[in-house]
Amino acid sequence: MSEVLVWIETFHGAALPTSWEALGAGKALADKLGVPLTALVLGENASTVAKVAGEQGAASALICDDATLKVYRLEAYAALLTKVVQERKPRAVLAVATTRGRELLAASAADTDSGMLADISSFEAQSDGGITAVRPVYAGKILSDAAVNAGGTQFLTLRGRAFRPNAANAAGSLAITQIAPALSEDQIGTKIESFQEAASTVNLGDAAIIVSGGRGMDKNPKEAPAGSANAAVWKAQDGFANTLQPLADVLGGAVGASRAAVDAGYIPYAHQVGQTGKTVSPDLYIACGISGAIQHQAGMRTSKVIVAINSDKDAPIFKMARYGLVGDLYKIVPAVTAELKKRLGK
Repeated sequence: MSEVLVWIETFHGAALPTSWEALGAGKALADKLGVPLTALVLGENASTVAKVAGEQGAASALICDDATLKVYRLEAYAALLTKVVQERKPRAVLAVATTRGRELLAASAADTDSGMLADISSFEAQSDGGITAVRPVYAGKILSDAAVNAGGTQFLTLRGRAFRPNAANAAGSLAITQIAPALSEDQIGTKIESFQEAASTVNLGDAAIIVSGGRGMDKNPKEAPAGSANAAVWKAQDGFANTLQPLADVLGGAVGASRAAVDAGYIPYAHQVGQTGKTVSPDLYIACGISGAIQHQAGMRTSKVIVAINSDKDAPIFKMARYGLVGDLYKIVPAVTAELKKRLGK
């Protein structure tokens, strides 16, 4: 059967928002190849998630909600994906390049001796059925062209927020086919006893807007309270909470930080953007008091629009920013926040 297959990653019975980005990319590829788009939904609540996939553009869905697939385990998921690929021979299999998406598609590509393009930011189907793609390498400093030839199934993992989901259609419907698991419980070596979720509310990976602060946050003109162990740290922490957070709130965004700010204790690690933190690709990235070291650029250079606010006109961040403001962030950011509140009626 000729089709494009998209794995819908779920957690606790709900689809990850980035899965709809993969479905959007899959729809574009399926339309170009002239084949149907099929969603693959495994695990808890699969039928409900599949119906949403229909509203998101899928023409059909393969589902399996067997107890062996309730939580993600590579052995069970990869065995079933491999079985589906061997039986249906799809033209391509897509998933977002999350930790699980990378692992699952790589395992199945190896099992089926198929080609794979990993962590791609754009791709194009060729007239002969092959696929060419662009993927960032060397921490995003270089864009590499890659290709897989026509013939057989081609596996693609997609960089998060590099592709847009389809416009939702509440009237959309799809044909759902139940499939059997490939392994029984006694054939699976891994057992998941429980999950302990991080107590953080920060989700930089899904944020469309990020307001980040760096080492320059310690230039806060406020006086630290008497008895503060470290005045610079107090000033920076106050700056994140009372200067950057209000701007992020009015924009409906999240607060990020450079490694320098995290290492200095200004804000928890969960907010770190960069080579050793989160890799993000928001529609808008506002860098406040961040010089723009290569390691930080590696985590945010694919942002659609970058705005830099820094008192140093020679800071490297300005070379990659579309808009730059040279000046005191503690004067600029509150003024921008106030103007946005007025214009947005907040």
